[in-house]
Amino acid sequence: MNDLSHSANDALRVSVLSEALPYIQRFAGRRIVIKYGGAAMAHAELRAAVFRDIALLACVGVQPVVVHGGGPEINQWLKRLQIPAEFRDGLRVTDADTMDVVEMVLVGRVNKQIVNGLNQLGARAVGLSGSDGGLVEARPWGDGSHGLVGDVARINPDVLEPLLNKGYVPVISSVAATPSDGRAHNINADTVAGELAASLQAEKLILLTDTPGILRDRDDPESLIRKLRLSEARQLIEDEVVAGGMTPKTECCIRALAQGVAAAHILDGRVPHALLLEVFTDAGIGTMVVGRENHSSEADN
Repeated sequence: MNDLSHSANDALRVSVLSEALPYIQRFAGRRIVIKYGGAAMAHAELRAAVFRDIALLACVGVQPVVVHGGGPEINQWLKRLQIPAEFRDGLRVTDADTMDVVEMVLVGRVNKQIVNGLNQLGARAVGLSGSDGGLVEARPWGDGSHGLVGDVARINPDVLEPLLNKGYVPVISSVAATPSDGRAHNINADTVAGELAASLQAEKLILLTDTPGILRDRDDPESLIRKLRLSEARQLIEDEVVAGGMTPKTECCIRALAQGVAAAHILDGRVPHALLLEVFTDAGIGTMVVGRENHSSEADN
Protein backbone atom coordinates (compact mmCIF):
# COMPACT_ATOMS: atom_id res chain seq x y z
CA MET A 1 0.00 0.00 0.00
CA ASN A 2 1.45 3.35 -1.00
CA ASP A 3 1.64 6.51 1.09
CA LEU A 4 -1.38 8.00 -0.71
CA SER A 5 -3.55 4.99 0.23
CA HIS A 6 -2.35 5.20 3.83
CA SER A 7 -3.25 8.89 3.91
CA ALA A 8 -6.75 8.25 2.48
CA ASN A 9 -7.45 5.49 5.00
CA ASP A 10 -6.17 7.61 7.86
CA ALA A 11 -8.40 10.49 6.76
CA LEU A 12 -11.41 8.16 6.59
CA ARG A 13 -10.80 6.86 10.10
CA VAL A 14 -10.46 10.38 11.46
CA SER A 15 -13.63 11.41 9.62
CA VAL A 16 -15.60 8.54 11.15
CA LEU A 17 -14.41 9.35 14.67
CA SER A 18 -15.09 13.05 14.16
CA GLU A 19 -18.62 12.34 12.91
CA ALA A 20 -19.30 10.13 15.96
CA LEU A 21 -18.13 12.71 18.53
CA PRO A 22 -21.29 14.88 18.76
CA TYR A 23 -23.47 11.78 19.09
CA ILE A 24 -21.22 10.34 21.79
CA GLN A 25 -21.45 13.64 23.68
CA ARG A 26 -25.23 13.84 23.18
CA PHE A 27 -26.00 10.31 24.37
CA ALA A 28 -23.50 10.01 27.25
CA GLY A 29 -25.45 9.15 30.37
CA ARG A 30 -28.61 8.43 28.35
CA ARG A 31 -30.34 5.05 28.25
CA ILE A 32 -30.77 2.98 25.10
CA VAL A 33 -32.87 -0.20 25.17
CA ILE A 34 -31.81 -2.74 22.54
CA LYS A 35 -33.93 -5.71 21.53
CA TYR A 36 -31.48 -8.35 20.32
CA GLY A 37 -32.57 -11.35 18.25
CA GLY A 38 -32.97 -12.79 14.77
CA ALA A 39 -30.01 -13.32 12.45
CA ALA A 40 -27.79 -11.12 14.62
CA MET A 41 -28.12 -13.78 17.31
CA ALA A 42 -27.79 -16.82 15.03
CA HIS A 43 -24.47 -16.10 13.28
CA ALA A 44 -21.15 -15.93 15.13
CA GLU A 45 -19.75 -12.96 13.16
CA LEU A 46 -22.89 -10.89 13.70
CA ARG A 47 -23.02 -11.83 17.40
CA ALA A 48 -19.44 -10.63 17.80
CA ALA A 49 -20.25 -7.33 16.04
CA VAL A 50 -23.33 -6.70 18.23
CA PHE A 51 -21.38 -7.44 21.39
CA ARG A 52 -18.62 -5.04 20.35
CA ASP A 53 -21.19 -2.34 19.55
CA ILE A 54 -22.86 -2.71 22.95
CA ALA A 55 -19.50 -2.76 24.74
CA LEU A 56 -18.46 0.42 22.91
CA LEU A 57 -21.73 2.16 23.81
CA ALA A 58 -21.12 1.34 27.47
CA CYS A 59 -17.47 2.41 27.22
CA VAL A 60 -18.35 5.91 25.97
CA GLY A 61 -20.89 6.53 28.71
CA VAL A 62 -24.16 5.38 27.14
CA GLN A 63 -26.30 3.14 29.40
CA PRO A 64 -27.41 0.21 27.20
CA VAL A 65 -30.09 -2.24 28.34
CA VAL A 66 -30.36 -5.46 26.31
CA VAL A 67 -33.59 -7.47 25.97
CA HIS A 68 -33.43 -10.76 24.07
CA GLY A 69 -35.52 -13.60 22.76
CA GLY A 70 -34.20 -16.86 21.34
CA GLY A 71 -36.82 -18.50 19.13
CA PRO A 72 -34.52 -20.56 16.87
CA GLU A 73 -32.69 -22.15 19.80
CA ILE A 74 -36.01 -22.87 21.53
CA ASN A 75 -37.15 -24.68 18.37
CA GLN A 76 -33.94 -26.72 18.30
CA TRP A 77 -34.42 -27.89 21.87
CA LEU A 78 -38.11 -28.66 21.38
CA LYS A 79 -37.17 -30.81 18.41
CA ARG A 80 -34.42 -32.53 20.37
CA LEU A 81 -36.87 -33.30 23.20
CA GLN A 82 -39.58 -34.34 20.71
CA ILE A 83 -42.00 -31.67 21.90
CA PRO A 84 -44.12 -30.38 18.98
CA ALA A 85 -43.90 -26.64 18.27
CA GLU A 86 -47.24 -24.99 17.53
CA PHE A 87 -47.85 -21.43 16.38
CA ARG A 88 -51.19 -19.64 16.24
CA ASP A 89 -51.75 -16.01 15.23
CA GLY A 90 -47.97 -15.66 14.98
CA LEU A 91 -47.48 -16.65 18.63
CA ARG A 92 -45.95 -19.80 20.08
CA VAL A 93 -48.63 -21.86 21.84
CA THR A 94 -46.92 -22.54 25.16
CA ASP A 95 -48.03 -25.47 27.31
CA ALA A 96 -46.22 -26.41 30.54
CA ASP A 97 -43.63 -28.64 28.82
CA THR A 98 -42.88 -25.99 26.20
CA MET A 99 -42.59 -23.33 28.89
CA ASP A 100 -39.99 -25.45 30.72
CA VAL A 101 -37.90 -25.47 27.54
CA VAL A 102 -38.45 -21.76 26.89
CA GLU A 103 -37.31 -20.89 30.41
CA MET A 104 -34.31 -23.23 30.24
CA VAL A 105 -33.15 -21.85 26.89
CA LEU A 106 -33.80 -18.13 27.42
CA VAL A 107 -32.80 -17.81 31.07
CA GLY A 108 -30.22 -20.59 31.37
CA ARG A 109 -28.49 -20.62 27.99
CA VAL A 110 -29.04 -17.65 25.69
CA ASN A 111 -28.91 -15.08 28.50
CA LYS A 112 -25.58 -16.36 29.79
CA GLN A 113 -24.10 -16.59 26.30
CA ILE A 114 -24.83 -12.89 25.82
CA VAL A 115 -23.54 -11.99 29.29
CA ASN A 116 -20.32 -13.96 28.77
CA GLY A 117 -19.79 -12.42 25.32
CA LEU A 118 -20.18 -8.88 26.67
CA ASN A 119 -18.04 -9.54 29.75
CA GLN A 120 -15.22 -10.79 27.53
CA LEU A 121 -15.15 -7.30 26.04
CA GLY A 122 -15.18 -5.59 29.44
CA ALA A 123 -18.82 -4.50 29.35
CA ARG A 124 -19.70 -5.71 32.90
CA ALA A 125 -22.97 -7.39 31.89
CA VAL A 126 -25.46 -8.78 34.41
CA GLY A 127 -28.04 -11.40 33.36
CA LEU A 128 -31.64 -11.14 34.54
CA SER A 129 -35.02 -12.49 33.63
CA GLY A 130 -38.22 -10.50 33.90
CA SER A 131 -38.94 -12.42 37.10
CA ASP A 132 -35.85 -11.19 38.95
CA GLY A 133 -36.76 -8.63 41.55
CA GLY A 134 -40.24 -8.38 40.02
CA LEU A 135 -38.69 -6.44 37.12
CA VAL A 136 -41.56 -7.46 34.82
CA GLU A 137 -44.97 -8.58 36.01
CA ALA A 138 -46.76 -10.77 33.49
CA ARG A 139 -50.42 -11.31 32.72
CA PRO A 140 -51.87 -13.97 30.40
CA TRP A 141 -52.02 -12.86 26.79
CA GLY A 142 -55.50 -12.44 25.30
CA ASP A 143 -58.06 -14.97 26.52
CA GLY A 144 -55.41 -17.45 27.69
CA SER A 145 -55.97 -19.84 24.78
CA HIS A 146 -52.25 -19.69 23.89
CA GLY A 147 -51.28 -21.23 27.22
CA LEU A 148 -48.38 -19.63 29.07
CA VAL A 149 -47.95 -16.77 26.61
CA GLY A 150 -47.81 -13.51 28.53
CA ASP A 151 -48.10 -9.79 28.14
CA VAL A 152 -46.52 -7.04 30.26
CA ALA A 153 -48.73 -6.01 33.16
CA ARG A 154 -46.20 -3.76 34.91
CA ILE A 155 -42.52 -2.82 34.88
CA ASN A 156 -40.53 -2.15 38.04
CA PRO A 157 -37.51 -0.18 36.74
CA ASP A 158 -36.14 0.33 40.28
CA VAL A 159 -34.51 -3.10 39.90
CA LEU A 160 -32.27 -1.73 37.13
CA GLU A 161 -31.40 1.68 38.58
CA PRO A 162 -28.50 0.55 40.85
CA LEU A 163 -27.00 -1.52 38.03
CA LEU A 164 -27.19 1.27 35.46
CA ASN A 165 -25.87 3.86 37.89
CA LYS A 166 -22.85 1.64 38.62
CA GLY A 167 -22.09 1.13 34.93
CA TYR A 168 -23.40 -2.43 34.51
CA VAL A 169 -25.19 -3.59 31.35
CA PRO A 170 -28.44 -5.43 32.20
CA VAL A 171 -29.21 -8.34 29.85
CA ILE A 172 -32.86 -9.36 30.24
CA SER A 173 -34.64 -12.47 28.97
CA SER A 174 -38.33 -12.04 28.16
CA VAL A 175 -39.63 -14.54 30.72
CA ALA A 176 -41.71 -13.22 33.63
CA ALA A 177 -44.18 -14.54 36.18
CA THR A 178 -47.77 -13.64 36.99
CA PRO A 179 -47.81 -12.27 40.56
CA SER A 180 -50.97 -14.16 41.56
CA ASP A 181 -49.58 -17.67 41.09
CA GLY A 182 -45.89 -17.21 40.26
CA ARG A 183 -46.18 -19.10 36.95
CA ALA A 184 -43.57 -18.22 34.34
CA HIS A 185 -44.87 -16.86 31.04
CA ASN A 186 -43.21 -16.38 27.66
CA ILE A 187 -43.51 -12.72 26.56
CA ASN A 188 -42.62 -11.28 23.17
CA ALA A 189 -39.17 -9.68 23.53
CA ASP A 190 -40.16 -6.64 21.43
CA THR A 191 -42.99 -5.94 23.86
CA VAL A 192 -40.73 -6.23 26.90
CA ALA A 193 -38.13 -3.95 25.28
CA GLY A 194 -40.72 -1.31 24.41
CA GLU A 195 -42.27 -1.23 27.88
CA LEU A 196 -38.84 -1.16 29.53
CA ALA A 197 -37.78 1.74 27.32
CA ALA A 198 -40.89 3.65 28.36
CA SER A 199 -40.47 2.92 32.06
CA LEU A 200 -36.80 3.94 31.99
CA GLN A 201 -37.59 7.07 29.93
CA ALA A 202 -34.96 5.84 27.51
CA GLU A 203 -33.50 8.07 24.83
CA LYS A 204 -33.91 5.31 22.29
CA LEU A 205 -35.58 1.97 21.68
CA ILE A 206 -33.72 -0.09 19.06
CA LEU A 207 -35.17 -3.27 17.56
CA LEU A 208 -32.70 -5.46 15.68
CA THR A 209 -34.65 -7.35 12.99
CA ASP A 210 -34.06 -9.34 9.81
CA THR A 211 -35.31 -6.57 7.49
CA PRO A 212 -33.75 -3.22 6.48
CA GLY A 213 -36.49 -1.36 8.38
CA ILE A 214 -39.92 -0.10 7.34
CA LEU A 215 -40.30 -0.33 3.54
CA ARG A 216 -42.83 1.50 1.36
CA ASP A 217 -42.74 -1.56 -0.86
CA ARG A 218 -42.06 -4.69 1.19
CA ASP A 219 -40.52 -6.39 -1.88
CA ASP A 220 -38.08 -3.54 -2.54
CA PRO A 221 -35.26 -3.02 0.00
CA GLU A 222 -34.46 0.28 -1.74
CA SER A 223 -37.82 1.69 -0.58
CA LEU A 224 -36.58 2.01 3.01
CA ILE A 225 -38.20 4.87 4.94
CA ARG A 226 -35.40 6.55 6.86
CA LYS A 227 -37.47 8.70 9.23
CA LEU A 228 -41.10 8.85 10.30
CA ARG A 229 -43.17 10.85 12.72
CA LEU A 230 -45.43 8.98 15.11
CA SER A 231 -48.56 10.00 13.20
CA GLU A 232 -47.03 8.80 9.93
CA ALA A 233 -46.19 5.41 11.43
CA ARG A 234 -49.80 4.99 12.56
CA GLN A 235 -51.00 5.93 9.07
CA LEU A 236 -48.72 3.33 7.44
CA ILE A 237 -50.32 0.61 9.59
CA GLU A 238 -53.79 1.87 8.72
CA ASP A 239 -52.91 1.91 5.01
CA GLU A 240 -51.42 -1.62 5.34
CA VAL A 241 -48.08 -0.43 4.01
CA VAL A 242 -46.82 -1.88 7.28
CA ALA A 243 -48.19 -5.41 7.51
CA GLY A 244 -47.35 -8.93 8.67
CA GLY A 245 -44.50 -9.29 11.14
CA MET A 246 -43.55 -5.62 10.85
CA THR A 247 -46.89 -4.54 12.35
CA PRO A 248 -46.23 -5.60 15.97
CA LYS A 249 -42.71 -4.13 15.80
CA THR A 250 -44.03 -0.80 14.55
CA GLU A 251 -46.82 -0.84 17.14
CA CYS A 252 -44.22 -1.52 19.81
CA CYS A 253 -42.32 1.60 18.68
CA ILE A 254 -45.52 3.65 18.67
CA ARG A 255 -46.40 2.61 22.25
CA ALA A 256 -42.90 3.45 23.49
CA LEU A 257 -42.92 6.87 21.81
CA ALA A 258 -46.39 7.65 23.14
CA GLN A 259 -45.00 7.03 26.64
CA GLY A 260 -42.09 9.44 26.27
CA VAL A 261 -39.25 7.60 24.54
CA ALA A 262 -37.54 10.13 22.25
CA ALA A 263 -36.91 7.87 19.24
CA ALA A 264 -37.45 4.27 18.16
CA HIS A 265 -35.38 2.51 15.53
CA ILE A 266 -35.95 -0.63 13.46
CA LEU A 267 -32.60 -1.89 12.15
CA ASP A 268 -31.31 -4.73 10.01
CA GLY A 269 -29.34 -6.90 12.43
CA ARG A 270 -27.82 -8.73 9.45
CA VAL A 271 -25.64 -5.67 8.78
CA PRO A 272 -22.45 -5.79 10.87
CA HIS A 273 -22.25 -2.95 13.40
CA ALA A 274 -25.77 -1.75 12.56
CA LEU A 275 -26.08 -0.32 16.08
CA LEU A 276 -23.10 1.99 15.74
CA LEU A 277 -24.04 3.00 12.20
CA GLU A 278 -27.50 4.06 13.38
CA VAL A 279 -26.54 5.76 16.63
CA PHE A 280 -23.23 7.42 15.77
CA THR A 281 -23.39 8.40 12.08
CA ASP A 282 -25.27 11.15 10.26
CA ALA A 283 -26.90 8.90 7.67
CA GLY A 284 -27.99 6.05 9.95
CA ILE A 285 -28.96 2.70 8.49
CA GLY A 286 -32.57 1.77 9.38
CA THR A 287 -35.91 3.41 10.08
CA MET A 288 -36.19 5.97 12.88
CA VAL A 289 -39.60 6.90 14.28
CA VAL A 290 -39.82 10.05 16.37
CA GLY A 291 -42.58 11.21 18.67
CA ARG A 292 -43.50 14.83 19.25
CA GLU A 293 -42.33 17.21 16.55
CA ASN A 294 -40.01 19.03 18.92
CA HIS A 295 -38.19 15.76 19.56
CA SER A 296 -37.27 15.27 15.94
CA SER A 297 -34.11 17.39 15.91
CA GLU A 298 -32.96 16.18 19.32
CA ALA A 299 -33.55 12.54 18.46
CA ASP A 300 -31.74 12.54 15.11
CA ASN A 301 -29.84 9.28 14.96
